[in-house]
Amino acid sequence: MSLTLRQLRYFEALAREGSFGRAAAAVNISQPALSMQIRELEDRLGAPLIERLPREVRLTRIGREVLRRASHVLAEMAELEAVPRRARGLMGELKLGVIPTVAPYLLPVALTRLRARDLTLEIRVREAQTAQLLAGLEAGALDAAVLALPVDTGALEAIPLCEDRFVLAGSAARLERLGPAAEDLRPTELGADQLLLLDEGHCLADQAIAACSLDPTRRRVDLGASSLATLCGLVAEGFGLTLLPEIAVRSELAGAPALRLRRFSAPEPRRTLALLRRATGGMQEDWFAELGAVLQASLGDLLDQAHRIAPVAE
Repeated sequence: MSLTLRQLRYFEALAREGSFGRAAAAVNISQPALSMQIRELEDRLGAPLIERLPREVRLTRIGREVLRRASHVLAEMAELEAVPRRARGLMGELKLGVIPTVAPYLLPVALTRLRARDLTLEIRVREAQTAQLLAGLEAGALDAAVLALPVDTGALEAIPLCEDRFVLAGSAARLERLGPAAEDLRPTELGADQLLLLDEGHCLADQAIAACSLDPTRRRVDLGASSLATLCGLVAEGFGLTLLPEIAVRSELAGAPALRLRRFSAPEPRRTLALLRRATGGMQEDWFAELGAVLQASLGDLLDQAHRIAPVAE
């Protein structure tokens, strides 16, 4: 009996979930059926792939090597299955990843535009931090992802989408303490003791630390905030200051009416947002350019709204 892709998918799910019960639920089969498929895979390879413990499974040394190669095979199969759709352009199924500091603002605008282009387009969105999205691209679990540069692109290709500048957000009283609005304001003038940032792992926190030249080992007020909305609600009530991307300005002001904004002096700190996908060696990728154009237009609308609310100095 030959190895099957089904067995490899089941084995990958088991390695990812760490138990037969969770893996069976993830691939939508019964636990005995999954166990039988894994046994057949081990028999075919002639070696144990997992250690069966009371409450979990653990990969053997051979199992880890099989998983590495199986993941590569499955990623290539995902690419193969996507060839017809990609050759025809942006249609069929689209698996898109977006970082959390972009998703709540971009997706409502962009998904509406994508559906208006093709009501049959099936869009599956995954919101996750940069490292998880890069892993999803590498494994073929995602077609494309919206990330903030720089990242280690490796075997990835990118379409730059926009320059997203940061504005300083806080209560009126907090901002007034920094001096008159007409005075120059630079991010390096902000102290670590007054700046609230997202949890570690969010690229926006790293970018803010770099922009303000903060010591990354010095702890700030630890509130465990995992979203910009939480941070904006806190700083609107006077609990420090935060850096807010322009694309988030309209939404966060609507959610926290007491929030006030102030522009930094030129050159303003910013991040570059980009759309990334796996490189395909010159394969025609009309869908990627089409998707990039829709996302660029959607982000452009968000930036225009931000500039009306917080005008950029000429």
